[in-house]
Parts: sequence; structure tokens; C-alpha cells
Amino acid sequence: MNLPRLLPRFLALAALLLLAACATGPRISTDADPAADFSRYRTWAFHAPLAVEREGYSTPASSTMRAAVRREMEARGYVYDENAPDLLVNLNAYMNQRSDVVSMPEVRYSWYYSYRANAYYAVPYWTERASVYNYTEGTLNIDLVDARERRLVWEGVAVGRMARLKPAERAARIQQTIAEIFAEYPHRAR
Repeated sequence: MNLPRLLPRFLALAALLLLAACATGPRISTDADPAADFSRYRTWAFHAPLAVEREGYSTPASSTMRAAVRREMEARGYVYDENAPDLLVNLNAYMNQRSDVVSMPEVRYSWYYSYRANAYYAVPYWTERASVYNYTEGTLNIDLVDARERRLVWEGVAVGRMARLKPAERAARIQQTIAEIFAEYPHRAR
């Protein structure tokens, strides 16, 4: 085995794995009702009250979510109609405190004096070093509900780590996340 030739390949693989581990985007998952006939949906409105506005007032984040959902729904051909919607859109967002515990093996050395050899020897022993990382995980749900049957027909969920962002950056992150969720929505109004 030629170690000098394998070392660059090993380093490239390690760098690729490190980059993959540092991906910052949220995990997106969706689910659709297999019995739903999406071809009959043409109009939509927001559910009243939205889950993100359950306290009775809108926030900058909920306003950004509303605008992003409106843009995504209209891009798919749906028409906003508060009076007779085919679909109701509900938004929910919440945060949880999470912890990651990372355990890493570590080698340490104790020195041992040998009277027979009249010298000190390093004796290795293994220990574990544990690190705890606390972070906030955010979840954003988008529910599409059949307005006549009051039945959930499609749900998109994004889960990811929350970052401390300035208001403009936060709005951009919300818009991007909603676009990523709707990228998984396979239907268009006809």
C-alpha cells in the first residue's frame, strides 16, 4: 500500500464529509392524502386564525410567512378567494431547546518508572471526552386543508437549527424555507 498516494484521496474524502456535515438547510418532509383529488382545487385562503397568530395579532415573522405562501400559491396558479376557497392554508411554527452530546475517545499517557530499566516509560490509556452542545431547533408546518371536507390533504414540514439573525436575514430565511417546502408540492391549479 502506497500511503503517500492515498493521503490526498483520504483528505479529499474527509473534507467532503465535513462539508456534508455542515449543511445548514432545514430537513424538509411532506405528506399528501392519497385520496385527495388535487385537480379540483383552484382557489385558496388562509385559515382563520392562523396557528402562528393564535394570540390574535400578526408579527413580522407571520406577515413574512403569509407573503411567502401567497407568492408560492399564486406561482402554482391558485387564486386567493376569502369567500369560497377550495383550500385553506394554515401555518404553524415553534421552537424547542435541544442538546447534542458528542463523545470522543482520547488517548492519554501516564508515566511509569521502571526500576529494572532505570528509566521512565509512557503508558497510554484511553478515556472519553464528552461535549454537550445546546441549540434551538425550529419547526415550520404548512397545512393545506380541503375547505369543504375540513380534511388535511397536504402537509409540508421544515425542521432545522435556528440561528441568531438580523430581521432582514430572518425574513429571507423564512422566504427561502417556504420556497423549499413548496418545491416538494407537486400540484398546480388548472
